[in-house]
Formats: sequence, structure tokens, C-alpha cells
Amino acid sequence: MVLHITPYSSACLHFLDGLSWSLVFPCYWLLDRMLASCIPTSLEKRQRSLDPCSFLTLCALISAPLYLTLFLASLPFALLGFIIWAPVQAVRQPYLYTYQRIEKHQAEQSQGGQAGTGYGEWRPQGRSFCFCSANVCLLPDSLARFNNLSDTQRRAMEVGRRIRNGASRPQIKIYIDSPTNTSISATSFSSLATGFRRTSSLDQRPDQTHTTNGPAETETEPLTECPIHSTGATDCPAHSFTQSCPVHHDWVQISISAPEPDPQEEEAETGNHRPGDQVCVDTGSMTASRESLTRYHGSDGGAYIASNNTLSHVPRTSIFKRPGRKRRHGDETFDHEISAFFPANLDFLALQEVFDHGATTRLRRQLHRYFPYVLSDIGRYGWKGCCSRFKFLNSGLLLASRYPILDARYECYPNGRSEDALAAKGVIFAKVHVGTSHQDQRVVGYITCTHLHAIEGDASVRCEQLDLLLQWGAEFRQTTSQSPEGEKVLEDLVAFDVILGDLNFDNCSSEDKLEQQHALFTQYKDPCRLGPGEDKPWALGTLLDPSGLYDEDFSSPESLQKLMENEEGRKEYLVFPPSKSQCPASGHKGRKIPLKGNGRRIDYILYSDEGMQPDWKLDIEEFSFVTQLAGLTDHLSVAIRLAVSNGEEEA
Repeated sequence: MVLHITPYSSACLHFLDGLSWSLVFPCYWLLDRMLASCIPTSLEKRQRSLDPCSFLTLCALISAPLYLTLFLASLPFALLGFIIWAPVQAVRQPYLYTYQRIEKHQAEQSQGGQAGTGYGEWRPQGRSFCFCSANVCLLPDSLARFNNLSDTQRRAMEVGRRIRNGASRPQIKIYIDSPTNTSISATSFSSLATGFRRTSSLDQRPDQTHTTNGPAETETEPLTECPIHSTGATDCPAHSFTQSCPVHHDWVQISISAPEPDPQEEEAETGNHRPGDQVCVDTGSMTASRESLTRYHGSDGGAYIASNNTLSHVPRTSIFKRPGRKRRHGDETFDHEISAFFPANLDFLALQEVFDHGATTRLRRQLHRYFPYVLSDIGRYGWKGCCSRFKFLNSGLLLASRYPILDARYECYPNGRSEDALAAKGVIFAKVHVGTSHQDQRVVGYITCTHLHAIEGDASVRCEQLDLLLQWGAEFRQTTSQSPEGEKVLEDLVAFDVILGDLNFDNCSSEDKLEQQHALFTQYKDPCRLGPGEDKPWALGTLLDPSGLYDEDFSSPESLQKLMENEEGRKEYLVFPPSKSQCPASGHKGRKIPLKGNGRRIDYILYSDEGMQPDWKLDIEEFSFVTQLAGLTDHLSVAIRLAVSNGEEEA
């Protein structure tokens, strides 16, 4: 299948779409602003209550009548534009595929010296892949205010910036060559300076082989021999400031590469450093936070950063150990954490509720600084296809990848009800190329991103949508695995099959029993689930109470992280499954009634090992609940790192 790189197949249709939207947009914008001025957020209410005669109050009183007058004046032009726009949507492509090559120096900064992105030779020990899902609530501003959010365009840029900074934050690798020191394992760690995310030996990146599908990556090897002098020497004149060699003596080498600062940003962003900065490094805390990048002004025992943003040879005594936040519960085989940052080296990102067109453009521009391949503007408008009702909004889905996308397919759920029927909610399937075996077989992965029906009490609608998701997914895998007619091509090797998205039901609510027992959970595994109606003790709700979005303790990733690690904080700021002892009209804050579980977990990452080669193995390395979008959305993000190995030993 050919990926759609433009919304329309001809320049004439492009022109008609642009003309119609230029007529509709003034009316749309004025209506949005007029409604937004009548729906204040809790922050605006607080500001107005403190000063009833404030500038904001006067603006609201003046702007609403003005917007109404201009709206009525622009209405005839909007109706003319709508008459042109609606029929054109019938031939619009269901998604927009964009590719942007990442410059080599940007890729090196975002990947710790691993130049480029793409795919390479599939190594015997396999690889690990990191996935993330987030509901970002980028609705038109007037609609976003029903979730106590505002300024959609600004939030879109900030969401993209935070995701990019979190995923491309400084990658720290520690290599220890000392027979006497066992306090830190000689493996690779990647995180901000507070702690180092443990990555297994499977975490391989593509080789530096440029292809037509995109730039490639290179592997950073551990320092096992001094590059200056011969093996066996005891002194290293090249390291004059320490008079010691990090290979032959008891030293730690730490290599840092920081993301390139946005040239449009005037202030420094979290995770960026200038040459010459000094950083105090802590390997104990396993979750990155802003405090971790504390400037270290002392001259002794500090970590020295060279002009190339590399922490040079640091004595062990300069690394302090503190209790980590990354935990392993009981007999769990993987780590789980509440993190203030998106995982480093994030490979795949699935977003929901990216509805606003302008916000989509701003968000995509930010994401393209890290992800070369993006599927956006997904869905249908008007009465096309499945849309029995007119669709004013698209699906709101967005999928970003560091690996080449080979094929994609969008399907619209036909059974939407009430206000949900106004959006073309559906599912996007993608097939990605993650490597090539020694036998020249493509190694591929399947990614599914979806957003289910949101109206409470419509369990049967969501179950029907899950049935369609499984059916369409099986059809997509079958059609994309078939060789073109007349061509003999080796069968693809499947590395993973992952579903990400907002399913709008949780695994603890008694009202969601029907969805909890769906066949989806027999074909795909949920890392946070013990069984129908029961989550694992460490699982966390992902739906936040919108009324607390502007509280001081809620406003930053670090403060929200601390709240989520505390039971009282979770009770205060998470939405919980309804219970018989809870009054439906009661608010969330300050309640003393018993609460079930750790909140409503409606954002999921599911994976399946069916379809893999018999000797291949899929393991979870870590699962994270991410708070980096604090104040920008009413959901927590979720992330998982999967290790794929093929049971062979590297020769």
C-alpha cells in the first residue's frame, strides 16, 4: 500500500479545500473564542474572585458581545465555504504521512552518539523497543475548557517540546573496569543526572547504514582499552588533569549527549546544558527530576563536562547512592515506576485527542525534531464511509515513530453515540520496519493506536468497537504479510504486536465488567492487570481530576510525581472507580469514603507474542507512569519497554 503524503490526490482539490477553509475559518475561530470567553477555567475563576474588577473580567464582558457581532457578520461566508468544503471531504485521504530526516548532529545529541534513526541488521541478541501512549486533550479551546484546560495552541507546542526533551534527554552510559568495585554493575544506564535507567544487553540500535528509508544509527561500544596507549600500560599521559587512566585504574567514564536547544526558544529547556556546565550526578534515584540537574560549583569531586558535552573521567567517590524510586513488586519480572520524564530513547508514540488542526501542525513540528516518521490528521470529515452522522472532528489520533513505517490503515468505528458521534473515532494500524535478519528477511512490528467511545454506561458500544479492532487488526496483518503478485519475497519476521490508546474503561469499576472480560485480554497481555476486576498493587490510575489542574502541588512534573507516589495525593487528585458508598454528586477532593484501587486506569498498552517465531521471546523491561505533561492534560501518560530476543547467541 502507498502511504498518503498529501491529503488530496490533485492540486485542484487542494485549492478547493484551502479556499473553503479560508471562508469557514473566521466564523469557526470567532465561535470558538465566544464560547471560550463564557467557560472560564478554575484558574480564571480564582483570579476573578480575587479581583472582580480585574482586566480579565473586563475583557470577558467586552469580548463576548464583540465576538457575537463578528460571528454573525462572517456567517454567510462560512455557509458558502461549508458548501464547498463538505463534498471535498469525501475524497480526502484518511491520514497524512510525513517524513523528516533528522540531521546527524541532532540525532547524535538525542541518542547519545548513535547517529540517525532507522533500521539495521537484526543482531542475534535482539533489541528493546520503547512505546508510549498519552491523551493530550488538544480540542478546540472552547471544548477543552470543559476539561478545565485552555490555550490549546500553546499547550500543543509545550506537549511536543516536553515529549521531545524527555525522549532525547542526555543519555548517560557508565562503564566500570575495576575488579574491586561491584557497587555499580558494568552495564549501560540512560537517564537524566538523578539516576540511570537500566537497559539490558538487548537494547541495540540500528547500525550506521544509510538507506532510502531514512537515516541510520550507530552503536556506542564500551571502553575496554585505552585509545591513547597500548594495552598493559599503567600511566596515561593524555589524562593530565587526573594523571590516571579510566581503563587501567578504578575510574568511571560517563558520556553525556544533550538534546539540541530549540533555536526559537529564548530560555533554556529542561535537560539541556551548555558546554562547560558542571553537574552533580546521582546514580541512586532511578527517576529523573528537575532537581537532578543541580549545578555543582565545587572544584573537587564534581563531574567535569568537556566542551563536547561529555562528562570526562570521574572518580567513584563523586557518585552518591540514594534510594531509588524504580521498584520491582514481589515476584514481578520487570521494573515499574512513576517517572517525571518520558523514557529516554522512546521509539514509538501514540497520542489521542489531537483534534484541533492548528494544534496538530504545531505538535507535529515539535515531534519531527525527534521522530522522523509521523502519521497525523487521521480520520474522516463529513459523511464519508462509516460516518452515518456528519463528522465535525477527525479521530484525534497521532502516531510517531523512529523506525520507517511500511504500511498504515485507518478504520472508523460506525457505532458512535451522542456527542462522541461528532468525531470520527477509530483506529490506526501501522506496520514498521525495525531490522533485517542475516537471511535478508525483514523484521517488522505492528502498532495499533485507538480511542474508544467515552460515554459512561455504553459498555456494549465499547465491546463492539473492541470486536472490530480485533477483526480489523487480523485483516491488516494478513493483507500486509502477503507478497505482491508475481514476486517471491521472504516472509517477514514479526518482532512485536502492540495496542496503545485510551479505552475509556478501567479494570476495577463494577460498571465496566463487560469490557473487563472481553476477548481482547485473552489475545493481548496487560502488564498492569491480574485479572478481570483486579489490577496489580502498583498499577496507577491515569485519569486526573480536572479541578486540581492549577493547584500548586499539581503544576510541575516533579510535584505531580511526588503526589502520585503518595496514597493521600492519589486520593486527592485521581478519579476513582465509582463505588456504592460514593455519592455520585460528591466531588473528589477532601472525601473520606473508602476508595477502590489506585484510580481509574483507562490508558492502556497491551502486547501480544502470538505470530512471533517459535524460538523468539518477548519480555517487559520496565513500565512507567509518566507525569511530564502535568498541567497540560487531564491524563497521565504510560510507557513500556519491551525486549525482543531470538534465542541465539552472537557469534
